[in-house]
Amino acid sequence: MRFVRTSVGVIAAAVLLTGCAAGGSTGSAEVDTSTNPADVGGEVSYAIWDVNQQAGMEALIEDFNKTYPNVDVSVEVTAYGQYFTKLQTQGSSGTLPDVFWMNGPNFQLFASNGMLAPLAPLEEAGMVDAADYPPAMNELYSLDGEMYGIPKDFDTIAVFYNREILERAGLEEPTSDWTWDDYHAMAKQISDTLGSEGIVGAGDNYDNQPMVYPAILGNGGFIIEDGKSGYDDPKTIEALEFWTEMVADGSMLTPAQNADTAGTQRFMNGQAGMVWSGTWQVGPLLDSVVKDKIGVVELPLAPTGDRQTVIHGIGNVMSAKAAGDAASQAFLAYLGSEEAALIQAELGIANPAFNDTQQAWVASAPDYTLETFLNAATDYAQPYPVSKNTSAWNKLETELLPEAFSGDRPVAEVAKDLAEQMNQALAKEK
Repeated sequence: MRFVRTSVGVIAAAVLLTGCAAGGSTGSAEVDTSTNPADVGGEVSYAIWDVNQQAGMEALIEDFNKTYPNVDVSVEVTAYGQYFTKLQTQGSSGTLPDVFWMNGPNFQLFASNGMLAPLAPLEEAGMVDAADYPPAMNELYSLDGEMYGIPKDFDTIAVFYNREILERAGLEEPTSDWTWDDYHAMAKQISDTLGSEGIVGAGDNYDNQPMVYPAILGNGGFIIEDGKSGYDDPKTIEALEFWTEMVADGSMLTPAQNADTAGTQRFMNGQAGMVWSGTWQVGPLLDSVVKDKIGVVELPLAPTGDRQTVIHGIGNVMSAKAAGDAASQAFLAYLGSEEAALIQAELGIANPAFNDTQQAWVASAPDYTLETFLNAATDYAQPYPVSKNTSAWNKLETELLPEAFSGDRPVAEVAKDLAEQMNQALAKEK
């Protein structure tokens, strides 16, 4: 997946989509399965947000065209920070792409405003089968009993580390029994030993999915439960303080440094020793200068003795306006196929959601012990936290948490402020 992270500028989503058709039904969109694939023609626009996956998506299109040679699929790449703002504008003007990537935090907003085509016609035609994907992913992309998204991949979180940097800093490689204290101490030693060369211990990126949420959940805190924010919970505050303490002593990047050059990019450039990240990082790492120096290990244990990861994945969806278009239907169904999943896996693009295809992804990087991510999904994963208008409180996280991480305000003060404003946003969803 490209992963889920907080995004600025999306609070206006409800306003931008006001006036769009309400509810989930988009009318009849029957599928004609009698047509020869070679006779299906037309143009399909496909929108994604990750340039690192563009080549892989183009490989899928090339394979799709072996069966549907007269369907012209064009890939539109928009940076994640602008992606959903652009979609919201397109949704308000009726110009959404035919097929596009969706994530959990934004799904309910688009589906409840009638912007997405339900998948029932494709299921009835035998082109899509929900049983091929993890139930949790089907649930993520369903609303009021109607499925709208075909799971593309799923993500969990682990720690990537640079073996050469650890060795140069005099450190042993971490093992599955390591702790937050170990992570902090190792990052500090790397920064102290190699900082003069521009190398930082931890290149963590301040994104929610790989960094903030796993720490909170592993420490026994929570983000949202029963329509209430968990940011003022003592365990949540303690998890946030873990990161601020690392920033304060130079063990990891400051928010300003990360804004200048993202920590994950520094890691891929050989300028950071470790990073909490997800399955989406594998493809870029295999194409980086440090590709032969990478190790993967489970997240460190929190003071509770527990570790948790969030699980999430991209869904491929079709706009309501394309619901009856044979070319769009065929392409969406292909994206959900075992064949497409295996191509993604073999190229190392992403951990595919199609059942029993993940081993090809593991084999794409045999030195990275990618089983770590699969084990996390079954052993200690929690669903990515969402609500009907997740973007509203994601924006609050983006605005307020940097004040704590940078040391500008006490963590407890920021957390309680965030909880109060988040609860106000959640109350508006009722």
